[in-house]
Amino acid sequence: MRRITGVILAVCLFVSGVFELPVHGVEVSAKACVLMEAATGRVLFQKNAQEKLSMASTTKIMTTLLCIESGDLDEEFSVDNAAIHVEGSSMGLQENDIVTKRSLCYGMLLPSGNDAANAAAVAVAGDIPAFIEMMNARAARIGMTNTCFATPSGLEGMGHGSSAYDMALLTREAMRNPTFRDICSRPSASVNFGNPPYARTLYNTNKLLGMYEGVIGVKTGFTDEAGRCLVSACERDGVTLLCVTLNAPSDWQDHMQMYDYGFAHVQKTELAVPEDISQNVVGSDMTQIGLVPAERLSIGAFEGDISAVTYKILKPPFSYAPICAGDEVGVLEYYYEDLCIGTVPLCAVQDARMTEMQVSENLFQKLWNRVKNLF
Repeated sequence: MRRITGVILAVCLFVSGVFELPVHGVEVSAKACVLMEAATGRVLFQKNAQEKLSMASTTKIMTTLLCIESGDLDEEFSVDNAAIHVEGSSMGLQENDIVTKRSLCYGMLLPSGNDAANAAAVAVAGDIPAFIEMMNARAARIGMTNTCFATPSGLEGMGHGSSAYDMALLTREAMRNPTFRDICSRPSASVNFGNPPYARTLYNTNKLLGMYEGVIGVKTGFTDEAGRCLVSACERDGVTLLCVTLNAPSDWQDHMQMYDYGFAHVQKTELAVPEDISQNVVGSDMTQIGLVPAERLSIGAFEGDISAVTYKILKPPFSYAPICAGDEVGVLEYYYEDLCIGTVPLCAVQDARMTEMQVSENLFQKLWNRVKNLF
């Protein structure tokens, strides 16, 4: 009976795509970890992925994302002098330094500056407590149910912590932002700040950028309580995987092993395209026109399996002529389970010109409108 129960459990885990049991060839040092396919959010490998733990400076993923989303990245201002007096890693801010939000983002993601995180929090929200409220509100919108932010930097605070799965969700969101993606992928960067500002070079603490092919980010972290924490992203052949380890003595090796496993089993796979989509037309000799997707979307599918992906066709009941070939008429939405993973415009295949009567009616209406405007 025990053997039968074990077989059933193993089959259920395999079908769900989530592996609590050790996968052959993958042994991690991390207390908690997760490997996720970025397009769908599908978990490929995990260990204690829902357990809330300290996540150290990987916290700065959220701080940087909110800083970028606040806008005005290149407007200069003076740092809050109280905010920058903080222990731990630093980008080198001094009192009365003139910075931009963009320079603070580099300071957070590359040398992991706690001073940069606090300065960014004050610049965005006015003070640190208000910024922490923003962090937790954004986490709730992302779906981070096992997360509580108590500091902008990742230094320990009351209740501060997250799960490996939640940090993967956050990273998935952040990597959609092109500015965030660009900054976290750089091994080094020249950044201007000071009083007056001058150029200096900041170096990325993420050694995985140069250790493993295709790595494009994201963030390191360490405190005595959290241990070594690492969030990374890797892109190969059109597939992006995200990896999170919390409290991992051998974090570089953990990530490389998980990526080896992931890229061995996940392939870029084009999503199905519905056939014979048509649209009713009013005011034309053509009563219907054909529609086609403007492009083909692809995802990283485990063993090429896209059976869990569905689509919805969104378009009005009818469209008015004139319609030109290539005009967007509707939208094709793709879903992985309940999550929308991409949208593609549905475009007209051919022209649908107005009838001569409709052209005359439109011309009369324009003339009438012009006459009315005169009075």
